[in-house]
Amino acid sequence: MITDDNIASVGRQMESIKYKNLLINFTTEFNRSSNFSGSAPKPGTFWRPTPAPDLLPGFFPLGDIVESGDDNINGKRVAAVVCEGIAQIGDSSQAKALNRPVDYEQIWRDPGSESVGTLWRPIPPDGYVALGLVCSRDDEKPPLHAIRCVRADLVIDSSLGDSIWNNWGNGGTQDFGAWHIKPPVAAAGEIYFAPGTFVGFKNVAHPSTQVAAYSLRMQIPQLINPAPEVPVLSGFAAPSPLEASEATQIAILPWFAVEDNALSPIERLSKSPYYRLERTDRYALVGYGHNTGDGSKLFRWTASRVLIGKVLQLFTRLTSIEVKTEWPMGGSEVNRPIKFSAQLNKLFTHTESTSSGWTTSKAIEVVSFVPKNKMVAVYQLQSHYELLREDGTQAAVNFAYADSDSLYFAEYPTEVGDVIAVPMPVSDSSAVTDTAP
Repeated sequence: MITDDNIASVGRQMESIKYKNLLINFTTEFNRSSNFSGSAPKPGTFWRPTPAPDLLPGFFPLGDIVESGDDNINGKRVAAVVCEGIAQIGDSSQAKALNRPVDYEQIWRDPGSESVGTLWRPIPPDGYVALGLVCSRDDEKPPLHAIRCVRADLVIDSSLGDSIWNNWGNGGTQDFGAWHIKPPVAAAGEIYFAPGTFVGFKNVAHPSTQVAAYSLRMQIPQLINPAPEVPVLSGFAAPSPLEASEATQIAILPWFAVEDNALSPIERLSKSPYYRLERTDRYALVGYGHNTGDGSKLFRWTASRVLIGKVLQLFTRLTSIEVKTEWPMGGSEVNRPIKFSAQLNKLFTHTESTSSGWTTSKAIEVVSFVPKNKMVAVYQLQSHYELLREDGTQAAVNFAYADSDSLYFAEYPTEVGDVIAVPMPVSDSSAVTDTAP
C-alpha cells in the first residue's frame, strides 16, 4: 500500500500497486514474438512484455500485446506485469494470487498467408482467469512459465473496446481481429484498468455476443489526517480567521489515471508514478456579532461562493479527473497508454448522498437572532483541493468546495439552543462580496 512515507522518489522504479496479495507494476521493455501481414496495409506485430529482473524481480507478463505496424515499441508502450505478494495479515487460507496456465489452446494460424506463427489462449486452473493471448513463432505451444493467470476475485469482468489490428485483405484462409480490453465503470474509491493485453477472434468484425475479458483493479489509497478543530469563542473579543491546517485527506492516484501537460505518459511513469490529490479542510470566518442591547437582535452575514464552476471545469480539462463521477468520460481511448475507469471516494468528494453540490455555487446569506449579551460567530467549513506531482510541484489549478450544510456557529457564553440561525441562498451570487458584521 502506498503511504505518505513511502511515495517513490523521482526517477526510481515505482512502488508496486498492491491489491490483496497481488502486486502490479509496469514495464516499457518488450521482445518481439512474431508479426503477421494484415490490412491498412500495416502488419500486426506481437510483443512479449519482459520486465527487467533487476528492477522488477519476480514479475511476469499477463499475455502478449499487439501493435498495428512493425515499429520498435520499446520505451514507447507500457504494459502491466504482476508478482505474487504477501497474503493479508490473519488470512493464511488465502490462495496464491498467480498461477501458471495448465495448457494452451491454439486459436489462430494462417497457413494461407506469408505470416509466421500461431496465437494461443491460455487455459487457467480452476479459480483463475487468463488476461491475454500468447503468440509463438511456430506451431509449438508457448512454455507454461511464459505468463501468469490471476485469481478470479482480483480482476473485474470487462468488455471489448476499440479494434487494434486485423488481417482483412491479406489473402489468408482465416480471418483474425484483435481488440482492446475496456474496463467497466469503476466503483467509488476504485480504479479498473486493462493490463495492455488484447482479446482476439477468428473474425475481423466486432463479436455480437459477450466475450471473456478482464481488467485489473485497485483501491485508491487514501490517507486521512485529523479534521481541523472546531472554532471556540472564549470571550467577546473579535474572532480571528483560522489558519489553514495540514491536508485533511489525500488520495493517491497512479500515473495513468492523471493527465499532465508537462509530462508525457512515459515521463509520468518514471518521474511521477503517483500523484497526490490533497484536500485541506478549514473553518473560514463568515462574520460575527456581539449583541449589547436589551433584547434579541437580528444579524445578517453572507458566505461568499467557494466553488467556481469554470475553475473546476479547467481542472478536469487539464487532468481528466472528474470529481462528481467516474473518469475518463467519453471519447476513444486508443491513445491512452492504459485503458482505465476511476472514481474517487464519495467521502473525499462530498458526494455521499448527491453530487448536486458541485453544480451549485451560489453565495449563502445567514440570518441569526442573537439574544442580549451574546457573541456569535459564523464559520464555513471549506475544502480546498490541490493536485501535486511526486516532486511536490503543482500539476493543475486548485479548486474548492463548500455548501449550505457546512456552516458552523460558535457562541459565547455557550447556552445550547439560545441562538436561532437560518441559512438561505443569495439570489444574485455574482453581485455578492464578503461582508463584515
